[in-house]
Amino acid sequence: MPKNSKVTQRAQSHEHVTESVADLLAHEEPLDHKSSSLNVGEAAGKKVPQIELPENDGRPAWNNKMEYILAQVGFSVGLGNVWRFPYLCQKNGGGAYLVPYFILLLIIGIPLFFLELAVGQKIRRGSIGVWNYVCPRLGGIGMSSLMVCGFVGLYYNVIIGWSIFYFFQSFQYPLPWSECPFRKNGTIAIVEPECDKSSATTYFWYRQTLNTTSTIAESGGLNVKMTLSLFVGWIIVCLAVIKGIASSGKVMYFSSLFPYVVLFCFLVRGLMLKGSVDGIAHMFTPKLEKMLEPQVWREAATQVFFALGLGFGGVIAFSSYNKIDNNCHFDAVLVSFINFFTSILATLVVFAVLGFKANLMNEKCVAENAEKILGYLNSDVLSHDLIPPHVNFTHLTTSDYAELYGIIKAVKEGGFAQLGLEPCVLEDELNKAVQGTGLAFIAFTEAMTHFPASPFWSVMFFFMLINLGLGSMIGTMTGITTPILDAYKVQRELLTVGCCIVAFLCGLLFVQRSGNYFVTMFDDYSAGLPLTIVVILENLSVAWIYGTKRFMQDLEDMLGFRPCMIYFYLWKYVSPFCLIVLISATVIEMTISPPGYNAWVQELAREQFQSYPPWALAMCFALIVVAMLPLPIVFIARHFNLMSDGSNKLSVSYRKTMMKDISNLEEQDESRFILSAKAGGPPSSVPAHKSYLTPGKNKPLDPNSLSPHSCYGTSYQNAAISPTTPTTPTTPVTPECDS
Repeated sequence: MPKNSKVTQRAQSHEHVTESVADLLAHEEPLDHKSSSLNVGEAAGKKVPQIELPENDGRPAWNNKMEYILAQVGFSVGLGNVWRFPYLCQKNGGGAYLVPYFILLLIIGIPLFFLELAVGQKIRRGSIGVWNYVCPRLGGIGMSSLMVCGFVGLYYNVIIGWSIFYFFQSFQYPLPWSECPFRKNGTIAIVEPECDKSSATTYFWYRQTLNTTSTIAESGGLNVKMTLSLFVGWIIVCLAVIKGIASSGKVMYFSSLFPYVVLFCFLVRGLMLKGSVDGIAHMFTPKLEKMLEPQVWREAATQVFFALGLGFGGVIAFSSYNKIDNNCHFDAVLVSFINFFTSILATLVVFAVLGFKANLMNEKCVAENAEKILGYLNSDVLSHDLIPPHVNFTHLTTSDYAELYGIIKAVKEGGFAQLGLEPCVLEDELNKAVQGTGLAFIAFTEAMTHFPASPFWSVMFFFMLINLGLGSMIGTMTGITTPILDAYKVQRELLTVGCCIVAFLCGLLFVQRSGNYFVTMFDDYSAGLPLTIVVILENLSVAWIYGTKRFMQDLEDMLGFRPCMIYFYLWKYVSPFCLIVLISATVIEMTISPPGYNAWVQELAREQFQSYPPWALAMCFALIVVAMLPLPIVFIARHFNLMSDGSNKLSVSYRKTMMKDISNLEEQDESRFILSAKAGGPPSSVPAHKSYLTPGKNKPLDPNSLSPHSCYGTSYQNAAISPTTPTTPTTPVTPECDS
């Protein structure tokens, strides 16, 4: 109620009320009797004020639901689905890994994804504005989220740059990584020793693509090819997001759908290859004993967490452009399951192709060792009597070789090691776990060299990686630009171009010859722990500070139905507990694991683990500290009123809604005051209605509990101030922190 209304003046004075109802009404503006709260007949059946949809708050909106769903799918389905999930599935028990992953998707992934979609859609602001509204003291959540987005975007686009380089290199036949190059030694051409010791694809990756140094301390200068690829990558990202969702929404039609076309093509082609079924069978053969290991559950929780893009701000930013009555619960379930099935599809493709590669490697192993055995037979090191009569060295099968290997090992017990024979077991080839860049740029590329029309499949594969990365980068950039545009009147195009230029200049760190090691550092330290802390604070601020009951009521007002009560318990108890366990496990893992990286040693032509030097170690911990620094700074600053609570950045739609709702409540208060006032007696200072600010509660709001240090600052009060109302200093009106 406005501070200068007559009823308020009388309520705050110590004078007795002696004027009649008619006298009071004589000084008020004429009211429509049908809409007035004084119409007792209609007021009796009047419903609690509901959220009204603003006609136009000036905020951009998605053209249609398909654009929005594709944007969320494009952001959540990224490179990790292709090269991280299959590796974890293989490492943690094959098909058995899917059980803890699916359970954690249901109790952590979907509820928290739903939570982020709901708060973004409700408040219609980016990450900073959302958490400033929910609890100003925890407004640093949004700033930390933005910092993590920045760190991840810097190195993520470098990976897109690598894919762009391989994409253009694929327009050759034969593929440049299919054979080792030759080096001239006088008049003799010899195979490059580094390539001969490793493999053609490994050599092309480390030497001809990255031209990497042997340690992180050796800068080696800029890699010109990678610098140009990074520049092209940032141009593509800039063009995709320069017009906001107006441009990125159109891009998502292709970048989100094209990877599925490629994956299905690879699956069909892969199933036609020899040995593909062996790879898929190996992948999904469950090792049930693995389910009892805590490490499996920790890695499953981490993968669920990052697969959906929780905490980055992109999910909130995308949902903030939705209509306020959009069914975000359906969206959360749909996108989560699309993400899950995409991971399974990618796993099928990867292990169908790796099964084919494993068979090729196994046959090569058998052929090489058969030549060794023939040499030993010709030199009488081995007796011809050891060879079974059915064994044909011209067409030696893997089963015949396994039998022959077992016989020789049994006969030559003492001197078997000197023979240098290998077992050549297919299972051993399939157990060679590869992930990340090792899977995409080495193992998978090597397998594709054996495909018929290999350049075509290579072009398709790396174009798919570019689109997967682009979808994630669009969400990351939206998570950065949306909060800034919400807070400041900046031209979107200038902000986008400026961010891309700054990011490219910072990204030069990753295109040095030692840049690959910095990509590993940022991937390990810039996002993991800070993002987990961001998400648990998001969960706690909604469930325990804003109040789960209030949040459920908000959802009912938005969606038109009340979500299942299981969400109440998941948000309030299960998810916070799981996240606390995950944070503890992450800290323990970081403590017991020596911080380091796998360096490519040119002389040995293989990777070797090296510890970070002191300056690099300091850089690792600086990434964690800088990402989390806004949390305590904002909390302290707002606790001591050193900075505003951000309520002046509340969305226009929320201001309109709150003004309408509070106006309705003031009318109810005023009518009740007038009708119940007795001559000579002071009116009740506490309204009898149930406060809008605490839906679901039966107790009225205690005026004495309102203080400028309450958890919500002055957001509601500022939202409700009419432009014509004098802005005289008032005591901040804040809701109590219910749960």
